[in-house]
Amino acid sequence: MLSRRRFSLGLTSSAFAGLALSGCTTSGRLGGGRSVAGYGPLQPDPAGLLDLPQGFSYRVISKLGDMMDDGFVVPDRADGMGAIPLDNRRVALVRNHELAVRHMDAGPFRAAAPAGIASFDRAADGRPLPGGTTTIVYDYRAGRVEQQYLSLIGTIRNCAGGTTPWGSWLTCEEDVTRKGTNGLAQDHGWIFEVPAAERGLAAPVPLTAMGRFNHEAAAVDPRTGIVYLTEDRDDSLFYRFLPATRGALSRGGRLQALAWRDRALGADSRNWSGASFTLREWRDVEWIDVDGVEAPEDDLRKRGHAKGGVLFARGEGIHFGNGELYFCCTNGGAAKLSQIMRYRPSRFEGQSSERSSPGRLQLFVESTSPDQLNFGDNITVAPTGHLIVCEDQYSNSVANHLQGITPTGELYRFARLHAQTELAGACFSPDGATMFVNVYDPTETLAITGPWRSFGRQA
Repeated sequence: MLSRRRFSLGLTSSAFAGLALSGCTTSGRLGGGRSVAGYGPLQPDPAGLLDLPQGFSYRVISKLGDMMDDGFVVPDRADGMGAIPLDNRRVALVRNHELAVRHMDAGPFRAAAPAGIASFDRAADGRPLPGGTTTIVYDYRAGRVEQQYLSLIGTIRNCAGGTTPWGSWLTCEEDVTRKGTNGLAQDHGWIFEVPAAERGLAAPVPLTAMGRFNHEAAAVDPRTGIVYLTEDRDDSLFYRFLPATRGALSRGGRLQALAWRDRALGADSRNWSGASFTLREWRDVEWIDVDGVEAPEDDLRKRGHAKGGVLFARGEGIHFGNGELYFCCTNGGAAKLSQIMRYRPSRFEGQSSERSSPGRLQLFVESTSPDQLNFGDNITVAPTGHLIVCEDQYSNSVANHLQGITPTGELYRFARLHAQTELAGACFSPDGATMFVNVYDPTETLAITGPWRSFGRQA
């Protein structure tokens, strides 16, 4: 059995407040950097793909090259994914494909794309760009795929994104290629909205008011409709979008960047030059308007930082719980191995009154060695209220895991991948009984079931 990874954690009794907890007691010791038995030792997978604890199993529900219902094939490089309820037994899994112009042969078309297909952009030879999304309609009670189809095409490097309370997926381009480059007709670096209930291709309309930058992920506060956005750059900002009309992002709004309320604290959360932002510390924040959000020079983060926007180290996955959200900074911390931030919005979030009761940010996790959390990427919340974090480290011998973090800050390994790639897009069915996750390359989408609420009982 592999040794447990250990974290340096900010532990508070209210950690993960408001999330649905299981009530199970944990084994192991409490405190920073300590591990627990979790669901028990990982069992070797006979198929050699994914080791899981006793009682858990997975099914491959979709894979690269499968023929979809629209006659296209499942593309490669499956990344972020969201599970959106359709009714009391079916979910739409909207799945990103992080494909660039050079990946044309890994896209959804085995032959020429149909004439007139609704593509956001095309290569110089007229072919639709391969980036976009596919959708799987999955009956999670019966455990079967009902339908899968292409749902967006013509974008570049759709990395992560996020679900909305109104039943759609926000897919984010992690690419800022300008029109005219290699014959492209459009600027890139946008967010697109994919309605979950529609069949076939969504209209490829960029939500330009949400900014043009190296987008990673998005999360919507169901209370306010405000959208929070991460940026995958070493010198990234953390943004929020205040929509002019709740649930109608295409109608525009205001884009803002997070800053410390106390500007004397500087404007850097990365801890690359010492622990300026310490574990368990809460800091009051304010939000500053950023202008010129279409940023043709890809300088939005630089202009925002000049106004006081706090720097983050490669903002990645983000997930909203009940009243607070968490997001990963992949190479944050003195060791540049990972941080997880925790944001608690103001009760007046987005209103002028928020100055009297500001939102607050906490450094919740910071990894201090390669044996700890190793490049945390996508993030979700399990039925127990635990964070589940997808690792995304690349080396000569990759050992990426799904890592769990309990509400009291204890850690455990939930899964280990035996492939020279990453796990991505972890998300849960509405009943909490099934976790879906992608194997990035070659694409496989897995459905994992088991005794989720038995945490700690194996010890």
